Amino acid sequence: MQRQWPAKASCSLSIHPNRDLPALEASDKSVVPTPLPSPALQAVLGDALAAWVDQREALLAVKDAQTGRYLHLNQAMASFLGRGQGAVLGHVDADWFDAPLTGALRAAEQTACAQGAPLLSEHQFEWRGSRHEYSVLRVLSPPDPQGTRCLTSVWQDNSAERQRGQQLRAALEQIEQQQQANDRLRREIADQALRDPASGLHRRAHFEDQLRREVDLSTREHREFAIVFIELDAPSAKVVALGADGERVVLEAMGRLLRGGTRAMDAASRYESRRFAVLLSGVGLATAHSRMEGLRRKCATQIVVHEGQELGFTVSMGVASFPHTANTQDGLMGACDAALAEAQRRGGNQVTLAAIRFDT
Repeated sequence: MQRQWPAKASCSLSIHPNRDLPALEASDKSVVPTPLPSPALQAVLGDALAAWVDQREALLAVKDAQTGRYLHLNQAMASFLGRGQGAVLGHVDADWFDAPLTGALRAAEQTACAQGAPLLSEHQFEWRGSRHEYSVLRVLSPPDPQGTRCLTSVWQDNSAERQRGQQLRAALEQIEQQQQANDRLRREIADQALRDPASGLHRRAHFEDQLRREVDLSTREHREFAIVFIELDAPSAKVVALGADGERVVLEAMGRLLRGGTRAMDAASRYESRRFAVLLSGVGLATAHSRMEGLRRKCATQIVVHEGQELGFTVSMGVASFPHTANTQDGLMGACDAALAEAQRRGGNQVTLAAIRFDT
């Protein structure tokens, strides 16, 4: 990357006694500041450049613009090249750099000479087993009486700055990852507050909230969905004998089956102590019956082991759909509850469909 200055630039310094200088005594009003002669100004600017280079620990080199041979360099540049200052003078970059790097440096120098204006270049290269990154400012001098022109280059090491930038980016990424982890933790904590600890399913309030939203959405978009009430049948003798532990194991198993048998868009909740509710979004009555029949079979064949004993359980299910069964939330839940009651009346361990409306 190269940054260019305008080809011609000038700098002037104007001093106004009435604005820039302290008030003078009446006897000194005739005193007019005398500008520095060109050689003296060049000496001042040269000293300032040398001080700046030393303070920034920059590398300084002066070359013959035509041949590329070193005419002057500071101690920092000599140390970088791994040679004494006297051993470098009169040599060219090809004497210690490889051909690709020498070519890149020479091309930048020729560009600076052709433009005749200060040129800022970025150089990144591998040398002596290390990675180097430098910003190099090259300035071409006017020709001397013999016609020789010098090319001065100031090398500023960017490695430390680049490393600090990388460290800053890594720190920001770490902060962002920590923020994301905190957000996930907050969501998990909030989600846990909405879940039943025994089954791991959402609580009743979540199901009712999802049902209200689904009724509104399906009414606007004229689509169907189904709800299912599931209730555990009377517990077996083994479950009764285990008491609270047996009930807990059965609830955990039921929760796992519902989470594994429903989609992410469905809402499975523990509705009451032994009753569960499922909202099947975008599903019709026939599909809902087929899926729930598969879940009923899994429940009936599920092997639940606690303290070496195999426990079994069955469930009864009632299925209703919107809008075929009912087109209101209360009517839908009433029809689903009636279908569940009919399944239980028939002896349990079965799925019953709610009646379909034929009115308009």
